[in-house]
Amino acid sequence: MTSFLMHTILVQASGTPDPGFSFGTMMTIIIGAIFINNFVLSRFLGICPFMGVSKQLDSALGMGAAVVFVMALATLGCWGIYHLLLVPLGIGYLNTIAFIIIIAALVQLVEMILLKFSPALYQALGIYLPLITTNCAILGVAVLNINEKYSLGYSLINAVAAGIGFTLALVLMAGIRERLEQAPIPPALKGLPIAFLMAGAMSIAFLGFAGLGG
Repeated sequence: MTSFLMHTILVQASGTPDPGFSFGTMMTIIIGAIFINNFVLSRFLGICPFMGVSKQLDSALGMGAAVVFVMALATLGCWGIYHLLLVPLGIGYLNTIAFIIIIAALVQLVEMILLKFSPALYQALGIYLPLITTNCAILGVAVLNINEKYSLGYSLINAVAAGIGFTLALVLMAGIRERLEQAPIPPALKGLPIAFLMAGAMSIAFLGFAGLGG
């Protein structure tokens, strides 16, 4: 059984089942995840932390780094659990439950790391750090990798690129909201109303990248 598992993960990790592995395919996945199919501005996943942590640039960068870290580790864990445990046992339909458990455990790990090494950032992220557990963008990446039948290599590339795309959207939004704090905005639009309007404008702007998909 052990030799079977090792053989499976080595073959999958090497990309053997996907003979089309190439630099061009890798760049397509990266550009698609960051710009064309941005998980926040195109797929509309992860809206809660996007709106909640985009008030300040420092917090946005911290949250973005945490999401990239969790996405990469969650992809490794979810891909391995699905291919090496759920599929061989014939219980692949339990993937969503298994993925949520893995993501929740990783978020707890990130919380402990930040609390130990960066208490200021831990306090700045506040309630939105544990909310990474329910960040549907992370779960969406894990499920998308399975649905697209990506190899382990492609899955990691897609996860990191999706995390970078999330961070990009978060940082852009934080920059805009910091500028809006000094702008003469009607009282009825201050706060979340103007933030949602800006998010909609950014989403429309990102539609311009759709042509890159051919």
